[in-house]
Amino acid sequence: MSAAGADRWISAFLEAQAAELDAAQNTLLAYGRDLKDFGAFLERKGKTFAGADREAIEAYLVDCEAQGLAVSTRARRLSAIKQIYRFAFEEGWRDDNPSLRISGPGKSKRLPKTLSEAEVDALLAAARRHGRTEQDRARNTCLMELLYATGMRVSELVSLPVSAARGDPRMLLVMGKGGKERMVPLSTPARAALADWLTARDAAEDTARAKGARPSRFLFPSTGKSGHLTRHRFHGMIKDIAVAAGISPDAVTPHRLRHAFATHLLAGGADLRAIQTLLGHADVSTTEIYTHVLDERLRELVLEHHPLAGKS
Repeated sequence: MSAAGADRWISAFLEAQAAELDAAQNTLLAYGRDLKDFGAFLERKGKTFAGADREAIEAYLVDCEAQGLAVSTRARRLSAIKQIYRFAFEEGWRDDNPSLRISGPGKSKRLPKTLSEAEVDALLAAARRHGRTEQDRARNTCLMELLYATGMRVSELVSLPVSAARGDPRMLLVMGKGGKERMVPLSTPARAALADWLTARDAAEDTARAKGARPSRFLFPSTGKSGHLTRHRFHGMIKDIAVAAGISPDAVTPHRLRHAFATHLLAGGADLRAIQTLLGHADVSTTEIYTHVLDERLRELVLEHHPLAGKS
C-alpha cells in the first residue's frame, strides 16, 4: 500500500470516529497526527497498514522510546494504533488485529488531587460571604454550589444558557465535549442558590435593558467578547474564595471541585458507571482513577488514625 493508501485508511477511520462516536475535533487531530507518524515509519520499513504485523508495531514503539518521547505520548500513539486496527478488523480490511496483545508502555497514573468534604463546606460557606455586592455573593454561591453538585467542567458551567435554569429544574442539561449532551441532577442547596441568583441576575438584566442593552442568553453573563463569565475570571474568583475560606489558593481549582464531586460520590457508595455518566467521561477507565484516589485516602486515614500505625 502506498502513502496514499495509508491516508485512505486514516481518513476512513477518522470519518468513522467523527460520525459514530462524535469525537471532538482536537481528538481527531491527535489521532491523525499519531497515525501519520506510524504510517511514515511503516513506509520507511517497506511495510503498510494492511501488511504490518505485531513485530512492526512493537518496533515502532521502540523507535518512539529511542526518540525520547514521553510515556504518555507513546501510550497515546499505541492507543490510536489499536483503535485503527480494531476498526480495520471490523470493516473486514484485515482478518486479524496485530495490535491486540501489545501492552502499553506503562503510563503512570497521577492521582488527581481533591478536596475533603470539610474543605468543600468551608468553600461553599465562604462563597456566600465573598463579594462586594449582594449580587456578587449570589453569583459566587451559585457557581460554587452548581460546580460541586454536578461535577461539571468549568467550561460547561460558565457557558450554561439561562434557558437551562428556568422553572426550578431538578436536572440541568449540559453540553459537554464533542457536543455531547448529558443530564446532571441538582442538590437542594444548588437549586436554592440557582433560584437566588436568577432573581438577582434578572433584576440586573432588566436594569440594563432599560438602558438599551441587549439581554444575555447566558446564566452567568459578562460584557466581554464571549458574552459569559470566562474560565480565567472564574479561576481567579475561586482563588479569592479559597483565601476567604482559610484554604491555600494553590490547593483549590475548579477542576479540584470536579474531582471532589466524583470522589465524595464514590465514597458515599455511588456506582462507578453512574459517576461516569454524570462526569461525561466517554470511557469508564477514565472514571476508575477515582477508585485509586479513594483507596489512597483510606490508606492515609488508617496510617494517621489507627492505634498500631505508628508502631514498628
